[in-house]
Amino acid sequence: MTLVLENVSKMVDREIHIDRVSLELDPGAPVVLLGRTLAGKTTLIRLMAGLDRPSKGRVKVDGRDVTGVSVRKRNVAMVYQQFINYPSFTVYDNIASPLRRAGLAKAEIDRKVREAAAVLRIEGLLDRLPDELSGGQQQRTALARALVKDADLLLLDEPLMNLDYKLREELRGELQAIFGGRKSIVVYATTEPLEALLIGGTIVILDEGKALQVGPTLDVYHRPASVRVGEVFSDPPMNLVAGRVEDGNIRLDGDIIVPLAGHLAGLAPGAYRFGIRANHLFVVREAPDLVFFDATVQLAEISGSETFIHAARGGFSWVVQEEGVHSFSLDQTVRVFLNTKDIFVFHEDGRLAAAPGRRSANHDAVQGGQWRASS
Repeated sequence: MTLVLENVSKMVDREIHIDRVSLELDPGAPVVLLGRTLAGKTTLIRLMAGLDRPSKGRVKVDGRDVTGVSVRKRNVAMVYQQFINYPSFTVYDNIASPLRRAGLAKAEIDRKVREAAAVLRIEGLLDRLPDELSGGQQQRTALARALVKDADLLLLDEPLMNLDYKLREELRGELQAIFGGRKSIVVYATTEPLEALLIGGTIVILDEGKALQVGPTLDVYHRPASVRVGEVFSDPPMNLVAGRVEDGNIRLDGDIIVPLAGHLAGLAPGAYRFGIRANHLFVVREAPDLVFFDATVQLAEISGSETFIHAARGGFSWVVQEEGVHSFSLDQTVRVFLNTKDIFVFHEDGRLAAAPGRRSANHDAVQGGQWRASS
């Protein structure tokens, strides 16, 4: 199956929800829709499913125009943020429901239900009712019901959003295995860059209804085409600071001097915006051989096993992401270190001017549920 969106737009009450999006989706690697709330992810999924009809453009399946074809006449499975299960059905019957509607033999239904339950690790829960399950178990049940259908198109709209932190981390780590080897087109919508990186495949960066960049997930992460893509594909958002190239150096934020070396060497003199992801700055360990500057702590947030330090320097507030739990005092002076190899450069109009060299696959890893891109 091939799903094609041709210059699709969707307007609701004269407000543009999707703006001229063109995509071609094939089975194999999953497709991730990454964007912040109200970026257009849910609307795009509904257009793919046939729940909504585009205001302009066409939707095609295997070359056939299905723009006006109802979702009931398409082979689609969906999983939403909410736990949507039949409350009076057992877990077994919830998973079996689409197979029974399709008229499969009892033995075939049983085989498929137990296979899906094994993949989602809920084999021991098949006789329970949904209200006897935890939130994570209910969402696993909903996922199993979608997977067992073997639909041509599997659509997942932020399916982990309503789970607590521990359950999200648990299911995130299993997503690649769950989606692997499926013959269907898998589309996964999320607001979280970490999830996008864990799932991999192809990514569509959405913002205000526009598809800003489409490509292999790691390629887009390493080479965001614009400032906006860099902001959306960073959590917390990329630090963006004004600067100039002059006299053979880069001058960041007024007086932070960075040598024109490596991927920065070819920059022409002039004004730019420079981007550094929070996990490429550090304050806990010192590295005097790197570029550094002093800043004043405004806030230190501890989130799970990480600490986010907001540190002001002049009129700009930097965000530094450190592994581990660390304590900082308000108004404490810290020394912030950065590696020039990690700096992104954007033209004043937002287009990418230079990006750090792509790290090899052996140095890019998702470890411990956290994205790490080592130097």
